Amino acid sequence: MAATRSATLTRRLERSTGTLATAATSRMDETLPWFRAMSADDRAWVGLVAQAGIAAFVAWHRAPGGPAAVTADVFGTAPRELARAVTLAQTVDLVRTTIEVVEENLAAVASGAELDELRESVLRYSREIAFAAAEVYARAAEERGAWDARLESATLDALLSPTPESPLVVSGWAATLGWHEADGVVVIVGSAPTASDPGAAALDERVRRTAQAHRLDVLSGVRGDLLVVVLGGVGSGDGRVAIDAAGRWLAPHFGAGAVVLGPLVASLEDAGVSATEALDALAVSAAWPDAPRPVAAHELLPERALAGLRAARDRLVRDTALRLAEADPVLVETLSTYLERAGSLEATARALVVHTNTVRYRMRRVADVTGFTPADPRDAFALRLGLAFSRLAD
Repeated sequence: MAATRSATLTRRLERSTGTLATAATSRMDETLPWFRAMSADDRAWVGLVAQAGIAAFVAWHRAPGGPAAVTADVFGTAPRELARAVTLAQTVDLVRTTIEVVEENLAAVASGAELDELRESVLRYSREIAFAAAEVYARAAEERGAWDARLESATLDALLSPTPESPLVVSGWAATLGWHEADGVVVIVGSAPTASDPGAAALDERVRRTAQAHRLDVLSGVRGDLLVVVLGGVGSGDGRVAIDAAGRWLAPHFGAGAVVLGPLVASLEDAGVSATEALDALAVSAAWPDAPRPVAAHELLPERALAGLRAARDRLVRDTALRLAEADPVLVETLSTYLERAGSLEATARALVVHTNTVRYRMRRVADVTGFTPADPRDAFALRLGLAFSRLAD
């Protein structure tokens, strides 16, 4: 008799599937603003998902002692595009509303002991359907994470390649990853942490969290034994952060050794320029063991010039000897004399037969014109090399 009553109850449930799905869709339209805002096609797909869920409940109720029939396939009715349009929170709303409607209409299908049995079945089924929804979104998150990782790697390769992709293509890839076309881009390079380093685990995620905490766009990846980080929204003015501050925030994520900041460039399309200078500077960073961490690529210009990098040598000559010659040729003579006399104002004044204050004034002019202060040992090194390379070129 119990088996006959169960079969009869199941048939009544099957006949009510369409009515329950329609009622659930109407309730969603009344209570869920996000559902009302959807297109007619998407609302229809959501209705089909609700109907599939109710039909799965009927099948599950028919054989409660058998294997669990509630899987992520319940949500397979909808196209893939809908899964991206409906968030996990909205899916919870959808499931909750559908279950509420089913519970409210159980009295029309059963009564007495059968009603109690149905209510218990709905409670157990709602738990199973919640797990199924979680599986759908967990699988989607894993797929999206793997896809994002591949796309981020391809974007970095395109930026660092000597034969880069079209700027529009790279910008499109970056936008897919959440890049906001932020002005002011800088590339940071350094050694990647080794497996034994505390910061090796979940490196990409830690870099991303740090950048996002400071409202910066970020692309990052490990290339060989190097960690490469591209930051957007960096620079002075307009509320953007300073380059050295961004470097300090990201430096702890790198391994041992130098961390080099490339020059600021206007946009992501020019990131290759910043990356090239940063990598060139990193390659010669061992020549300056006391360099700060992080260190700007331009601060390693003397070492890059000594290493034979023609662009660095030409830039050093341009920024020192040529600028001084254009501003006032006497500055070149005074600087050369000053450097040869170990930075002594008095010895320089005697050699040039001028007053000490004249030498002091000219050294201030040198600093203003070149950006290098002759009294600073590090800057004096750069100035000496600039003059030497200039003479060799002549």
